[in-house]
Amino acid sequence: MSSSSSSWIAANLSSSLSTPKSRRRRRSLLKTSSFSCSMAPPPILSLALPSETGRVLSIQSHTVQGYVGNKSAVFPLQLLGYDVDQINSVQFSNHTGKLLYITSFQRSETQSPIRCEMICQPVYIHGCVKSLFGCYIGSVSFLDTILQVVDKLRSINPKLTYVCDPVMGDEGKLYVPPELVSVYREKVVPVASMLTPNQFEAEQLAGFRIDSEKAGLEACNILHAAGPAKVVITSMHVKDNLCLIGSHLKVKVSRQRMMEGQPPEQFKIVIPKIPAYFTGTGDLMTALLLGWSNKYPDNLDTASELAVSSVQALLHRTLADYESVGFDLRSSSLEIRLIQSKEDIQNPQVNYKADRCN
Repeated sequence: MSSSSSSWIAANLSSSLSTPKSRRRRRSLLKTSSFSCSMAPPPILSLALPSETGRVLSIQSHTVQGYVGNKSAVFPLQLLGYDVDQINSVQFSNHTGKLLYITSFQRSETQSPIRCEMICQPVYIHGCVKSLFGCYIGSVSFLDTILQVVDKLRSINPKLTYVCDPVMGDEGKLYVPPELVSVYREKVVPVASMLTPNQFEAEQLAGFRIDSEKAGLEACNILHAAGPAKVVITSMHVKDNLCLIGSHLKVKVSRQRMMEGQPPEQFKIVIPKIPAYFTGTGDLMTALLLGWSNKYPDNLDTASELAVSSVQALLHRTLADYESVGFDLRSSSLEIRLIQSKEDIQNPQVNYKADRCN
């Protein structure tokens, strides 16, 4: 374009913008914009419309890279049809088990009761949370805050389901402050609707060593008597296999009747061991147990079959993908292929069945 043409366009554009008609048009647009800003915002449809699943509030850790904590739990719940509100208790660059540089982007003060209460205010106002999901909590003060949140949510919705994965340690070793154990045992267990400990965590809560299937079932009975109607020991080492132990004390059967000889429905699912270590599987398993048990409230065994089948399909996909690039599966913890396993989460093929123990 020539310089003379450019000058002509600029002059005509300036002239057109300075005409009374153009100024009126601009004033009209400004007036419309001002009117739009003064209107009430549209409703949040996931809050305003009825929901078959209800909302889930997930309070967990968060990583920028990899799938653990909320990164491992929120996506599967959304795939199962849940609207999920999430609070990141702490944020890391990557999983703390990785041999990479770990950076926490939030100071410990962000786990204070005041901050958590402030973040939860919109949840209290709308009052539509059906389930609260809590996993790794690293301090007594923050765990106490979670209990305050449970109490407030139950004052709004007495039927609130509190699903707790009491993350304390594994393989005989604690990786939280020792004082957290008594808080879980004395304060959390009595208010939980469902507990999903691993073998070591179940031992800490029940107060004795679990070295057999029978001991695992007895631990479930002790935990039922203390509070939760549903207990799933997500991984027990039994000979060459892993074993999931599930126990459901039906609402119609009171705890007193259980003590008089009316046992809960108990089952096990045998899972072949995979010679590799994965991150995020506990968070994923508990999320799926929450999701499916809300859909099958009277059939914890069915919910567990679906959850186990999804996780195992995901783990085998993860193994295959690592092997395809020649990675030594024993050299490090493996990041789960969560997104690539979308179909296994939504529509799992049930390849692992529950066997009744009573």
